[in-house]
Amino acid sequence: MSSFPWLTTIGLIPLVGALVVAFLPASLADRAKQIALGFSIVALLFTVAAALQFKLGSNLQFQFQEQHSWIGQFGVSYALGVDGIALVLIVMAAILVPVCVLAAWNDVPEIGKRQQTYFALMLVLETFMIGVFSATDVFLFYVFFEAMLIPVYFLIGSFGGSRRQYAAVKFLLFSLLGGLVMLVAVIALYHYGPGGTDGFLVQKLTGLKLDQTPGRLMFLGFFFAFAIKAPMWPVHTWLPDAATEARPATAVLLVGVLDKVGTYGMIRFCLQLFPEASKWATPAIIVLAVISVIYGALLAIGQTDIMRLIAYTSVSHFGFIVLGIFAMTSAGTAGSALYMVNHGFTTAALFLVAGMLIHRRGSKRIPDYGGWQRVTPVLAGVFLISGLSGLALPGMNSFISEFLVLLGTFQRYRVAAVIAALGIILASLYILLMYQRMMTGPKPDAAAGTPDLSHREKWVVAPLIAAFIVLGFYPKPALDVINPAVARTLQYVGVTDPVATHPAAAEGAVK
Repeated sequence: MSSFPWLTTIGLIPLVGALVVAFLPASLADRAKQIALGFSIVALLFTVAAALQFKLGSNLQFQFQEQHSWIGQFGVSYALGVDGIALVLIVMAAILVPVCVLAAWNDVPEIGKRQQTYFALMLVLETFMIGVFSATDVFLFYVFFEAMLIPVYFLIGSFGGSRRQYAAVKFLLFSLLGGLVMLVAVIALYHYGPGGTDGFLVQKLTGLKLDQTPGRLMFLGFFFAFAIKAPMWPVHTWLPDAATEARPATAVLLVGVLDKVGTYGMIRFCLQLFPEASKWATPAIIVLAVISVIYGALLAIGQTDIMRLIAYTSVSHFGFIVLGIFAMTSAGTAGSALYMVNHGFTTAALFLVAGMLIHRRGSKRIPDYGGWQRVTPVLAGVFLISGLSGLALPGMNSFISEFLVLLGTFQRYRVAAVIAALGIILASLYILLMYQRMMTGPKPDAAAGTPDLSHREKWVVAPLIAAFIVLGFYPKPALDVINPAVARTLQYVGVTDPVATHPAAAEGAVK
């Protein structure tokens, strides 16, 4: 395997770009957007190059590994590596950042330091996102986990809507609370861990024999932080405010990528490091996940703010992802990992197209629209396709991941799967009702002359629609990368897929 430091390089490219953009001389300040886009595209190209070298048949848990002693006396290492689940999430993040930079082109029209800061923060956030998905040292993961709060806080608090300060502070307080609880668990893990100069490595902590009570308490510390980040009911309330007040591009990075750190952490740390505690807590988590699915969908139906509606759909979708993770079946966990990627692209399209509509109409209120498919037919068509992806229409990317989650859950928790399936019906309601209210009806006179999608906006939505179609009709390459990591994780937990108990199958087995 190549010794080239792929992950460090991919993380450093946007960080260098952020520094360049932030400190541009006044004579070049008008080039901040183009430079930010260029660095994000270079990071994407390096990510694709690394992904093409990922070996599907490898026996290693992590590939592209890098390890250097960082704080040796406390066992902390700068250790990076990816398995299939982390790789697909990094690829998703690397695709969404240039899309968001292009979508945010006119968010800060004033040329100068304010615009430079805005795009520099987006690039810094990309570095932290790549770091959090590739960290294989628990303490290093925690550092990236907390560092992500800084650029997001300023992106919301300095560049958001009228209630931006309230939303930013609420996001920060919830996240800090989860982070502090997790820090206690990280310290306890050091106490009970193997010690040594690399005692925080995931590989060394996997299979660690923990006493029941400390193991369960540490699990709860990690899970609480991840549940807030995900977000799950009842610790989700920061999300609608943050997503509503943030710029659409910021909302995409927040909901489409950052929130995946919560569900990724459940797979990487909760299941792998605390298998006994994970199985102990599963019944309660399954209940919380089902509540998230139904609660998020019901609240989405009643919203009149389009950004808030999309935020609540994400609460419902994250319920599905957590449900698949803790079903602890091959289909459920693989479906959840794929769902993380598909949700990232779907929610990106919904938020960005909603932002395009808000820019044209000047309102986030759904009742202020109506008949817009007669004014901007291409924009309405993209909005419909994005919505169909959100409701998991067969042939769209979300369908196969939602199907796998429900299939895997049904194998072990049939009642939970049946109740969660109601979320599909509710998704059809909140998406189609939103489209009907905003797009159908007579042509509004006030919107006459409103331009349809510009060339730049078409470049924003084109890769997202392509992802819908490719992952909808041919998810095999993504699943081929994900499945070995899923199988290895379930092996660490010590669970196998349930044996079929259908009467006909049992009769055949007897014969």
